[in-house]
Amino acid sequence: MTPVPETKPSLLIRLRDTRDQQAWSLFLELYQPVILRLAQRRGLQEADAHEVTQDVLLAVAGAIERWETDPARGAFRSWLNTIARNLVVNFLIKQGRHPRGSGDSDVHEMLLEQPAPEGELSALFDVEAKRQTFQWAAEQVRDEFREATWRAFWMTAVEDVSANDVARELKITVGSVYVARSRVMKRLREKVEEVRD
Repeated sequence: MTPVPETKPSLLIRLRDTRDQQAWSLFLELYQPVILRLAQRRGLQEADAHEVTQDVLLAVAGAIERWETDPARGAFRSWLNTIARNLVVNFLIKQGRHPRGSGDSDVHEMLLEQPAPEGELSALFDVEAKRQTFQWAAEQVRDEFREATWRAFWMTAVEDVSANDVARELKITVGSVYVARSRVMKRLREKVEEVRD
């Protein structure tokens, strides 16, 4: 399995400027759906999941200036996952679904600085981040290809239809299916590299 792409350090530096709308737009496009799905998978209703997502994004905006690249503390996405996890847990606590914690802000700050544990929630966050990165890249490059090229890629790579069946349906050669798939995959990799370490 290929590793989930990490966020480019240059984007993280740009996020420190709250006026950099392009950087924040890209960040939101990549991570807002990930955080939302994570909250929903933890059992939050849609409105609650949206509320927690906004809380996570506000926490990131308020803390991004203090975040530093440090291999001992983990990658940016681990930090983001920790914030998301903690705010989901905080929300559930407020709803009375779990025993109440102390709410001590020093403890909260300490938790935000810890890398995310390698567990179910962390793995879920990585899967959602990978899915969202793919969806974002696909939306970005989709219009660069003719319909038949895109369909050949989509049917073989995403829908797992055999190249022979795709060739028959699109009335092209099997070789053309592989060429189309390869061209789109190459462009998707290039697009993902734009947001990857």
